[in-house]
Amino acid sequence: MNPERVMFEADVAIVGGGTAGCLTAITLKEQVPQAKVIILEKAEIRRSGCLAAGANNIKTYLHGNETPESYLKYLRVETMGLLQEDLVFSAAERINEVVQKVEGWGLSIHKDLSGAYIPSARWQIKINGERIKPLLAGKVQEQGVKVLNRVAATGFLLSGSRVIGVTGIGVRDGRFYIIKAGTVVCATGGAAGLYQTPQGRRWYPPFNTGAGYAMGIRAGAEMTSFEMRFIGLSVKDVKCPVNILVRDFGASLVNPLGEKYMEKRFAHTGSESSPACIQLYGFLQEVREGRAPCYVDTRYITSRQLKNIKEFCLDMYPETVLYWLANNIDLRKELIEICGTEPFITGGHSLAGYWVDINRRTTLPGLYACGDVAGGYPYKFISGSWVEGVIVGETIANELSPIVKDKEIIENIFIEEERAFAPIKRYRQNLTGINPYEMEMRLQKIMDEYAGGISCFYELSENRLIKARDYLSRMEELIPYLKAKDSHQLMKAHEVIDRIEVAKVTVEHLLYRKESRFFQFRTDFPEKKDFDWLLLVNSRRNDYGEIEMLERPLRR
Repeated sequence: MNPERVMFEADVAIVGGGTAGCLTAITLKEQVPQAKVIILEKAEIRRSGCLAAGANNIKTYLHGNETPESYLKYLRVETMGLLQEDLVFSAAERINEVVQKVEGWGLSIHKDLSGAYIPSARWQIKINGERIKPLLAGKVQEQGVKVLNRVAATGFLLSGSRVIGVTGIGVRDGRFYIIKAGTVVCATGGAAGLYQTPQGRRWYPPFNTGAGYAMGIRAGAEMTSFEMRFIGLSVKDVKCPVNILVRDFGASLVNPLGEKYMEKRFAHTGSESSPACIQLYGFLQEVREGRAPCYVDTRYITSRQLKNIKEFCLDMYPETVLYWLANNIDLRKELIEICGTEPFITGGHSLAGYWVDINRRTTLPGLYACGDVAGGYPYKFISGSWVEGVIVGETIANELSPIVKDKEIIENIFIEEERAFAPIKRYRQNLTGINPYEMEMRLQKIMDEYAGGISCFYELSENRLIKARDYLSRMEELIPYLKAKDSHQLMKAHEVIDRIEVAKVTVEHLLYRKESRFFQFRTDFPEKKDFDWLLLVNSRRNDYGEIEMLERPLRR
């Protein structure tokens, strides 16, 4: 029995209703009110994406004398020179303007008596953002955008190489959704769940499974910098980033001997100003040399700072404060243990994603990308993703395309429908198969042990990566045996299929870059080599299904 089909037509289809997708839709409708815009959202748009639970700060805002140039200089240091400067600069020029615009919609930002924003760090401002996502969702609804909640996108519809629509599965109703569109925007976020997780807690949203990446990879889009993974340093047993305590509240990173090991190892920078990748590297060196566990030392903070830390965490990491209370942990009397997270593939904290131009066009005609799924512009966080959504919305408004009437689309729809519902048909036919959870656990074990996960201190080598490539190829052969008993499990099946797609590309990128830089720690190539590798590593799938590797110069 075939699933019920539901078909829509729109001027613009936006895949993903997170912060970038919302800003794209709002901007487009402001520019062209009559445009028909549809958002596909896997969850519910009021509580979806990285901001589902809220946020306590805007991590990128240019205070006082800061300029786009000074911001660019800062990012060059953080990412060891790898970034697309044109993308960074085009966003930095508009970050303050867009933040103030969202404030006008009702976002609460902390201000002093003169009305100026209060900095919480060099580039940050503190907000009351627990309801930031309902605020954006309300603005989307106000603009008359149609939102298809609980629809998980599965693939792009193509006419030649042009993207002319998108398909999805109803997570609750089991229907097959077909959206034909003149233009498609991918705003699905990054990829978590490729690697095993320490303490069973993901720092990056677990529902961001790399679907947008995988859809683009299958369609032949050019991707960039998947080897530039992001790995956070976190408070153990909770998801609170260490930098909140170190950079924002002046705490120190120490080993069991009480030594401030970052200052000892990197005297020229110290712990507070070190890039995140250097902080992780310093921590790993202490572990390797037998000085573990390591801690963040908050014993010298003031009572006022302690109160501020708890208030800060309650807006975004409430389980952190609850954990401290439940375990009678007093931050002014004891050390707080730290650990590394699993690696993530994301364009918001790192550079991984679609290869885009300054207007965020991908290499596939008719397809744009913004937010975490767009590559080349690291550390964009909330405000950078907002700006990218605005840029995409404004660009599309000036060049709306008609819906392509392609006879071949009927065959494409049929092929994607068969692929999308194969796991549930296998279950209904009572055939032997594999459930999504089993395959996901196998994927994470492979990536953790052979592609630089936490169990091997994030270290990489040619031999291990070749082994990972071999195991992933074998896993891909098992995809036809996936089975799902209902529409929710069908979504989980596609999540693991997409993760395998992303993992394969990630391994090829990790193999290709033969140096150590950012969070790529190669034991066989331990040095950073600017002469050979101060460039971006890209990839695309060719007509034969092979992953081709490309080198692209940095755009200034």
